[in-house]
Amino acid sequence: MKIQESGEMYLEAIYVLSNQQPQVRAIDIANYTGYSKPSVSRALGILKKGEFITVDDSGYITFTDMGKAHALTIKERHDVLTKVFLMMGVSEETAAEDACKIEHVISDETFEAIKKQYNIK
Repeated sequence: MKIQESGEMYLEAIYVLSNQQPQVRAIDIANYTGYSKPSVSRALGILKKGEFITVDDSGYITFTDMGKAHALTIKERHDVLTKVFLMMGVSEETAAEDACKIEHVISDETFEAIKKQYNIK
């Protein structure tokens, strides 16, 4: 299933939060991203319908296998692109911001070429 950029942003946020705390709920995502609770709720409903996440009766969010794989892909792209931009002399803030924009639209072919060019595994 194809996921929109905003959905990828939420998956990445869930991934980051899940590495910082034992459980992730909608309020955690709202606090982390600064998005409104209704916006987070809508996004989580879309991710749930797309079978990227599950939400239990207590509101705890868990990745499906597909969701976690997608989140890992987005996080890898963000990390690699940020690293490359830093190596090029871009400021840390700009590197992270630009990586966040590009990670959603870059092709697999181009991303793999960048990793190869900069010898990033």
